[in-house]
Amino acid sequence: MSRLGSIGGKLYRGEVSIEFVKRRRLWYAISGLILLISIGALAGRGLNFSVDFKGGSVFQFAAPHASITQVRSTVTSSGGGPDAIVQHVGSGSKASWRVQTGKLPYSVAQKVQTGIGRAFGLSNKNVNFSFVGPTWGSQITDKALQALIAFLIVIVIYLSIAFEWKMAAAAFVALIHDLVIATGIYALTGFEISPATVIGLLTILGYSLYDTVVVFDKVRENTAGLLGSSRSTYSQAANLALNQTLVRSINTSIIALLPVAGILFVGAGLLGAGELKDLALVLFIGMLSGTYSSIFIATPVLAQLKEREPQFKALAKRVALRESGGRAAKRAAAKTSRPGTKTAAVAVADGPAAADAVDDSVDDGYDSEDEATSAGEKVAAGRAAPRGTPGPGARPGPRQQPRRPGSAKRRPGGKKKRR
Repeated sequence: MSRLGSIGGKLYRGEVSIEFVKRRRLWYAISGLILLISIGALAGRGLNFSVDFKGGSVFQFAAPHASITQVRSTVTSSGGGPDAIVQHVGSGSKASWRVQTGKLPYSVAQKVQTGIGRAFGLSNKNVNFSFVGPTWGSQITDKALQALIAFLIVIVIYLSIAFEWKMAAAAFVALIHDLVIATGIYALTGFEISPATVIGLLTILGYSLYDTVVVFDKVRENTAGLLGSSRSTYSQAANLALNQTLVRSINTSIIALLPVAGILFVGAGLLGAGELKDLALVLFIGMLSGTYSSIFIATPVLAQLKEREPQFKALAKRVALRESGGRAAKRAAAKTSRPGTKTAAVAVADGPAAADAVDDSVDDGYDSEDEATSAGEKVAAGRAAPRGTPGPGARPGPRQQPRRPGSAKRRPGGKKKRR
């Protein structure tokens, strides 16, 4: 078995455990910091929408030996404006340029086309330009928002029916977490948002939810019948479920990220900027965020919501009482079993009885140390009792009659012999 497989087996059996739920404040702080940076970037810098959303003019031409500075200065001097977005597409002999400007009149667009051709030795036929109106982009935005709202409503209803509403609420928090982080990274880095980005954004929601539902299913399995025992709290059972599915989540995420990374870094480097790069970029960011939220956000939020219920509060008290009783018994056994103490023999002789007394005291709500002490006193009293007196726990035997003196022999019937 591989080393990763052996670690997965130990995590599944509970031999090795990583405290995810117990350290939820740390994960909340990390996510809060990332969310704060993302919201600040969205409010300060905003999103860089492509020409498909805001409309404008697009010029495409091949100039392998040109630089970004030369292309931008040429477009600006020709009347394209200082806010032109210049992108280099491809590499080597197949390299081309894509320039986006604001909406230009047809005469100004022709002037920019002529200026680009004169600067780089191209004819007007080799410089393509097109106009894109903002109407289509606004329609795409509205449809995407409608699809997102419908998706979230259906998911919450389904999870409430299949699991419970608190699991649905925790999954909803994880989804919003992924959405804000993904869009915040786009605002922070200035990546362009195209229609392919919107498609990828809707795709990562399904991926994030898939991983979260798998963990929740294991949580439901581990917490079935939990209230009827005092083995563990809801948080402990949920943390065990996270450890049991941790290796699976990591393997699934790596396998899913490898082809996306290949498209993003290799494909984009060879093919240049375009729809493929936009789709791969948002998928890569969303998958990382979705894996993080399913482990560090969704399940800790669920455990926090469930621990507020009265029955699970009572369960937590019983588990804490049982654990404290077990620790007290170990301390008492270690203290009384030291060599040279007077109670060493009693502790050794009464070890099983003391352990039973501790278990009974925890189950009944009494103090285990008092039970262990009373059990030891009973044994000591039994040993100190006079010979012939049955001690505590001794089996009843035949009653011993006092021996009569030999000089007082009696005849049957109690009559004396006449002389």
